Amino acid sequence: MPSFSIQVPADYAGGGRLDSYVASLPGGMNRSQLKSGLLQILVNGKARKPSYKIRAGDQILIDWEDRVPDDIEPEDIPLTIIYEDSRVCVIDKAQGMVTHPAAGNWNGTLVNALLYHLGRDKIEQKKDAPESELLLARRPGIVHRLDKDTSGVIITAKDSASQEWLAAQFRNHRKMVKEYIAICQGRPPESQGVIRTWIVRDPKDRKHFKAVAGSGEGKYAETAYRCIACYGEYSLMVLRLATGRTHQIRVHMRYLNCPVLGDSLYGHEDKVFPHATLMLHARLLKIRLPGDEKPSGFRSATPARFREVMRVLHRKYKKVILPKAGQGADR
Repeated sequence: MPSFSIQVPADYAGGGRLDSYVASLPGGMNRSQLKSGLLQILVNGKARKPSYKIRAGDQILIDWEDRVPDDIEPEDIPLTIIYEDSRVCVIDKAQGMVTHPAAGNWNGTLVNALLYHLGRDKIEQKKDAPESELLLARRPGIVHRLDKDTSGVIITAKDSASQEWLAAQFRNHRKMVKEYIAICQGRPPESQGVIRTWIVRDPKDRKHFKAVAGSGEGKYAETAYRCIACYGEYSLMVLRLATGRTHQIRVHMRYLNCPVLGDSLYGHEDKVFPHATLMLHARLLKIRLPGDEKPSGFRSATPARFREVMRVLHRKYKKVILPKAGQGADR
């Protein structure tokens, strides 16, 4: 049973409808989710209706029944296209957009938008096929993904041959470059380094993953980081992936004691930026396009949410450049 939980900030002015407030949040439920399959709404432990007028400090919990749709429909959702040809489409994904349909997000995804953009028909969903086949049917052209609240460069394929060409490179990340920027809580122990761990699912919470050193459990994960500068107890980081695990950067930054600012899963409450959304952005992808011998590079500009936070950091704190230390030391 899917659920959504949020606490209304202490400085909220009050008086707004619960459904309107939840729909306005970057990671919130849209109105179709609230109307379809709603099981219960609890505010401070008491049952309420979508029209309930929320107040500062209210703890909201929403449970709903997630029905698998009969079809994945094309949807007229605006996309920012970085590059497009007959084989691929490179998109600057907005924060808040889910990459492909899945439990809790059957519409409003990048796949829905691409179907419309490419003039494709709806995709009929099978009900009794193997799970692997069902997943493939929901991800046409998708060779990698970005978390819902991670913005930036994502490449998609327009045909099966191009999809396999790109997927082969994503199976070995060392043949390509995926670079991110992040604003993190805390300072890293060194100005640059390489985090090498195994990533396992947290047995206490299936939505969380954790980094484990030296055990060989789970999947191997490797992230190189470089701290551009520190501002008080915040760090502006550049990160490159050598592997592609679920939540890899977010888990590794938590492991480094520098969780990404605005990360509701792996970060912690922040007094300076209490309303910050996930400060993680995929700014660069270098990959060989189908049939090409040399890689092509695609960039996404720094988002407005980063610029706003950096303006505050520059105003409140002195910029500090960490001294260079040993290269690539394991933690």
